[in-house]
Amino acid sequence: MPIERLKREKQGGPYPVDRPFALVGSEDRGLVLTALNEAAVHAGLMPGMGLAEARPICPHLATAPAAADKDAAALLAFARWSRCYSPSLNVDGHDGLWLDVSGVLHLFGGARALLADMTTRFARFGYSARLALAGTLGGAHALARFGRVSPIIVPQGKIGEALAPLPVEALRLADDITRLLKRLGLKRIGQLYDLPRVSLERRFHSREAAEAVLHRLDQALGTREEPCTPLLPSPDYAARLPFPDPLITHEGIVAGLDHLAEKLCQALALARRGTRRIRLVIYRADGTSVVIDAGLSASSREPSHLARLFEDRVGAIDVGFGVDLMVLAALSTEPRLPAQTAFAKNDSRARPEFLIDRLASRLRSETVRRLVPFASHVPERAQNTLPALAGPVHWPEQTGSKPPRPSLLFIEPEPVVVLAEIPEGPPARFTWRRVTRRVVKAEGPERIAPEWWLELEETWGKPRDYYRIEDEDGRRYWVFRAGLYQESTKDLPAWYLHGVFG
Repeated sequence: MPIERLKREKQGGPYPVDRPFALVGSEDRGLVLTALNEAAVHAGLMPGMGLAEARPICPHLATAPAAADKDAAALLAFARWSRCYSPSLNVDGHDGLWLDVSGVLHLFGGARALLADMTTRFARFGYSARLALAGTLGGAHALARFGRVSPIIVPQGKIGEALAPLPVEALRLADDITRLLKRLGLKRIGQLYDLPRVSLERRFHSREAAEAVLHRLDQALGTREEPCTPLLPSPDYAARLPFPDPLITHEGIVAGLDHLAEKLCQALALARRGTRRIRLVIYRADGTSVVIDAGLSASSREPSHLARLFEDRVGAIDVGFGVDLMVLAALSTEPRLPAQTAFAKNDSRARPEFLIDRLASRLRSETVRRLVPFASHVPERAQNTLPALAGPVHWPEQTGSKPPRPSLLFIEPEPVVVLAEIPEGPPARFTWRRVTRRVVKAEGPERIAPEWWLELEETWGKPRDYYRIEDEDGRRYWVFRAGLYQESTKDLPAWYLHGVFG
């Protein structure tokens, strides 16, 4: 696989098939061969052999530096693409994949049709693949890597017969255990079937080594369970839409998205649940995939709303050679019981969740924020912001004990020049932004002291006396006097405008 990945990266590459070629990596013991083509294997070379040892055996060996990080990224990309065949999958070593196809074979016309389709697609991508389908993960691993033909399909109950002629290396054992088995004359897996387990432990002179052999053998035969951790947990609610021929138009993708949203919401409605996080995966014919995530500020199962979250972003996708499959999955769900929203059948009231979700989908979720309450009597700190998709916000009920606050609060209080009838009284006139206004009504003061246990700005080093005032044109303002006259005769209090009422 690393060589084929390099050839694909070089678009064919300058490396002929009939010439020995190897990738070379650096290890503690020096330069070693990490991957070989068939010509290099026929010349007597093996992976793991040192480059200095390989040169005398094959003087005309061509080499290139290995790129383990690129190989791992390519394998992970293939694993994500393989979700078009199975919802449960993972990587197997550094050059393999395993897929759990239980319950999905009928979608592809049977096991043989599925493997044939996979072989064709891998060949189209420029990769040679060996495929095996068995009832156990260990059995499929052994047959795919050490079987004589590909693909291999093992009938139910025939896994023992299929594994018997394979070498013991197929059991995924450590190298030292494999060498010991061969020295004991146990070269094939079938030779371990009738061997008494007590005598096997006695031959190994190590209980751990004998247990490792029996453990791997039982896993391959299916007599001992092997945990299979998928790359990503399969969503409980997902809708799939395969296409017989690759889809090459964005209009077709949007139409498919509407169909997927309808199917997904039907499943959610039956379960009486709504989704808060959804994912659209588009599998292209060239083996790549596109993943688009969207969040919702409140749980929903309305098809039009879910589809609209992706419409703008789908239009920017490069479909390449076409789209083979689309999957829409609900990654996060929560109970959502039926509720009556209006007496009339058609409810035309505006719902802020729809606008919030569309803005978050278009502008990124962390960009759109909403106000949340914060426990502080200081006006600037009484509110905070969180991402709009963080969830619903519960504001405390307003009580009559607290004076009203302005609908518009300035980020920073703006200084004003005030003329008052008495020093500690409300303003009679004030000048703000070079315009003088006469006050006809005033209410206050409301004293707010600084939070002495916190380090706030210098302005909050003094108590504030707030007034709600109204000018002769009916405009209402929220002003305050910072400081008290009796505290100091040198540093007189200053006036500020902090907000305006609607």
